[in-house]
Amino acid sequence: MSNKIVILSCCLLSLTGSLKGEEGNWIRLFNGHSFQGWEANEHPDSWSIADSAIIANGPRSHLFYMGEHQPFRNFILRVEVYTERWSNGGIYFLTEFQSRGWPKQGFEAQVNNSYIDWKKTGSLYGIDNVLFFSPAEDNQWWTQEIVVDSRHIVIKIDGETVVDHILREGIRPDAGTIALQAHDRRSVVKYRNIRIKRLQGSP
Repeated sequence: MSNKIVILSCCLLSLTGSLKGEEGNWIRLFNGHSFQGWEANEHPDSWSIADSAIIANGPRSHLFYMGEHQPFRNFILRVEVYTERWSNGGIYFLTEFQSRGWPKQGFEAQVNNSYIDWKKTGSLYGIDNVLFFSPAEDNQWWTQEIVVDSRHIVIKIDGETVVDHILREGIRPDAGTIALQAHDRRSVVKYRNIRIKRLQGSP
């Protein structure tokens, strides 16, 4: 086989992977330019896209991943996040679509560096909270990682573990999807490079 054919084959494989939204074992949930695979509930105007990022700014709304790869059960989720000052947001997981209100199923990984809520970025909201001082800063990008393995939930900010929590015996959440939060009109939160990897043995 000639070098040209080998190069062409590699290019075609690379293109196919991009169309499927996969990077090795990682699955890209956001293509950087459209809401394909995502659905907003109340106040869809709270969502926009610019510079390859999803922007949350407006009345309460949640943007649910409804694409072909969900549901998810055991996984590593990585999202790059950016907040302006006084902003509040969140990343829900093991959740499900609902037409309005705060998601009732699943969990929230808090996004809040300077908003008045004392539960700060990286909190497993209402369960295992990072109190008063945020591990991230406004006006710069950070990577928020969520690891779910059965009842074990770990949240990391730029590679540093801020929550390491085992749900109490008897709680085994159902598989679900991912949702991003738009909290209020004053909050500006950006989410980009959203990717997920199923853990071994995950359905």
